[in-house]
Parts: sequence; structure tokens; C-alpha cells
Amino acid sequence: MPKVLMPIGDATETLDTFYPYFRLPEDGFEVVVAGPEARLYHSVMHEIPPIGQQPKWDITRESPSYHIEATVAFKDVDPSEYAGLFVSGGRAPEYLRYDQHLLQITRHFFETNKPVAALCHGVEILTAAGCIKGRTLTTVAKCQMDVEQGEATYVNEPFVISGNLITARTWHDNTPLLREFVRMLKEAAA
Repeated sequence: MPKVLMPIGDATETLDTFYPYFRLPEDGFEVVVAGPEARLYHSVMHEIPPIGQQPKWDITRESPSYHIEATVAFKDVDPSEYAGLFVSGGRAPEYLRYDQHLLQITRHFFETNKPVAALCHGVEILTAAGCIKGRTLTTVAKCQMDVEQGEATYVNEPFVISGNLITARTWHDNTPLLREFVRMLKEAAA
């Protein structure tokens, strides 16, 4: 079964992470969860509260959610063993982007032209790894600056394919993101 690497950390967004975690095996891909350490991590739910709730929130509210286990530490990952990379969002990428092992892993997928999917704050890792220059990406609107700092073009679309990279805005776009990512994985394996 081809493997897809999913880097996470504490405050990985629940729907960004669990949807692909359960969806990819339906098409024959094993998801391997990696983190700074091999251990149990806390996920969070991000949502803007419904209209009319007071006081009004003008940014995402974060709530504790499920746990997910990373079975391998970044330093122990051999990226050559993986068919693709799925980078989820949440607040985790804000600190994961400083992990040099993860940045090296991320670069491998771009250097070898393997499929990469990222949504929401996941682009922060791609930018830190120096992998998006000259590409067109989408992400949650508040990460537009991260895309532009990586010398890429930001567009507000449900998903964007740019070479071996597919990006999406938020978990609301999981369906088209995963449909196209699975297609890319299958084409790369053929």
C-alpha cells in the first residue's frame, strides 16, 4: 500500500487532518502521521461562530478536539518511502515551520515532483521550506501574506493545482482537494 506522510503537531485542525486521514485509505493509501516526536497530539476545531453570536468574533475561534497519534518523529522519516505529502492546517504549522527535519522532508517532495497537498495554514510550512516560489496557491485568506512572502501568487479559489502541488483554503474545501490529490497520487503511481 503506497504511503502518504501527514506532518502534524499540537493544534492541528481537526477537519483538516481527520478527513484525509480517513479518506486516503479508501483509495488504497496508508496515511503515516509524523510529528516533532512520536506521541499523541491534541487537535483543535477552528470556526468562526455563527452570525448573531455575541460578542462577534472576527477571527477563528479555537476549541479543543480529538487526539491523534504520530507514529514517527520527523527526524526518523525517510521521505523516499512515501508517495505523497499532505500538510494540514490549524495553528500547528506556525511552530512546525521551524523544524529543520520537516523542512528537509518537505523539500524532498518538491525536488522529486511527488504529489503534495496543503490547506489552510499548511502553506506556512511550504513557504518556510522555500518550495512555492513562482507557483499559484490558495489558502485561508489570513495566510495570503505567507504565500506572497514565498514569492508565489495567491488566489481565492476552492483549490488550485500548480505542478505537483494542490492547495485549498480550509476544511470546507476538503472534497475537491482530496478528489484531486487522490487523482494526482494515482497518476504518479501509474
